[in-house]
Amino acid sequence: MNIRRILYTLGQLIKLEGVLLALPLATALCYGEDRTALAFLITMAGALLIAFLMTIPTKKADATIYAREGFIITASAWLFMSAIGALPFVLSGDIPSYIDAYFETVSGFTTTGASILTDVEAMSHGCLFWRSFTHWIGGMGILVLMMAIFSDSTGRSIHIMRAEMPGPIVERIVPRVRNTAKILYLIYIVMTCVQILLHIIGGMPVFDSIIHSLGTAGTGGFGIKSNGLAGYSAYHQWVITIFMLLFGVNFNLYYLILIKKWKDAVRSEELWVYLGVVAAASTLIAFNIYPMVGTAADSVRYAAFQVASIITTTGYSTVDFNLWPGLSKTILLLLMFMGGCAGSTAGGMKVSRAVILVKSIRCELKRLIHPREVANVRFESKKLEEQTRHGVGVYFALYALCIAAVFLCLSFEPFDIETNFSAAVACFNNVGPGLAGVGPMSSYAAYSDSATVLLSLAMLFGRLEIYPMLILLSPRTWIKK
Repeated sequence: MNIRRILYTLGQLIKLEGVLLALPLATALCYGEDRTALAFLITMAGALLIAFLMTIPTKKADATIYAREGFIITASAWLFMSAIGALPFVLSGDIPSYIDAYFETVSGFTTTGASILTDVEAMSHGCLFWRSFTHWIGGMGILVLMMAIFSDSTGRSIHIMRAEMPGPIVERIVPRVRNTAKILYLIYIVMTCVQILLHIIGGMPVFDSIIHSLGTAGTGGFGIKSNGLAGYSAYHQWVITIFMLLFGVNFNLYYLILIKKWKDAVRSEELWVYLGVVAAASTLIAFNIYPMVGTAADSVRYAAFQVASIITTTGYSTVDFNLWPGLSKTILLLLMFMGGCAGSTAGGMKVSRAVILVKSIRCELKRLIHPREVANVRFESKKLEEQTRHGVGVYFALYALCIAAVFLCLSFEPFDIETNFSAAVACFNNVGPGLAGVGPMSSYAAYSDSATVLLSLAMLFGRLEIYPMLILLSPRTWIKK
């Protein structure tokens, strides 16, 4: 195993985090928050020192990265980034407990949006910015950002991208991995800036516009008010609804649009299933909550916003959907499992996997009825390889087992089944708010330290789609052959 290369890459990543901490530091200084600014300055200096020490002993000859190194780098990167990113919360005094601060930071980087805060308005502007900025950094991928900035000298960085990017299949959209990362981030930045501009035009304060756009872009959901987005106008809620759905789309489709391959983008099977599910779920919920809400316009707005928020795993809220009828809550719970499209910033199992699973089941039924018939599974107008189908099936089995394990461990906590189950599902799928005790107007503060650590791991397993964390924690990974 190429340990030196792993340490060097992690050092580069920590260096990048140290540089990025300059933005919340500047925010704290702008608002005259000296203690918060000092916390970011100390963390920034420590991160750069660690990065310097980790990048000293590396030679160019050690540059090759294989699949195992890619998985280890990816999993370790998210653990290290979260461990360092939690320090400003503790040093500033905004979150005194390091375990709680680590949970908050993991929730940020994994774009989950689950929070232990009960009074978010009491936080400093610097820490509020850092919370939402972690969403933006983690949305497209921490290592994808690093590859977009630093040179791709290995020729095998695709192993890192495949370990970090969500979905059953990850491919370059251009030959060089670094150029692929640059294109993805260029699209990401432009879309974020457009949303910020639309909020400012609509009269939202600049700070609020930036915070909510960062949270929407990363499909994270950290806000700056305890009542979520209920206090903002219908205009801003619709802007966020639209952009949540846009950021839940596979970014490769935006690239196809940029190079004027409109037909290829529009023909995406995953896109139409995604939009169809959103439309169907929004319609059902709008009819279901109409007697409670009283007006058709508000019913449609509340339903569309919450469906977009849950299916893209953003986690923003405009109302307490805990109070909605059982049918609406059930639909939202099912959407937590599905998630957005592969190659987007959304979490969950992904629409593509759900489609492949359904088609595979139908194919097996055909084989049972007509054993001699050749039944193939097609997705995105292509015949799926057996390896891909097998991979999706195995992933789904692991996915269900992991959620069951987290739920079982949470059963030791003194909460009802609805609270614990939705907490396990919401954290593993990087959604954020669950139901009952962890609903949109509540927090995860009541969980014990051990449960908080467990849910932090659940968020990491879910964001990295299980395998990188399993490989990192497996003893066989570290045995020399």
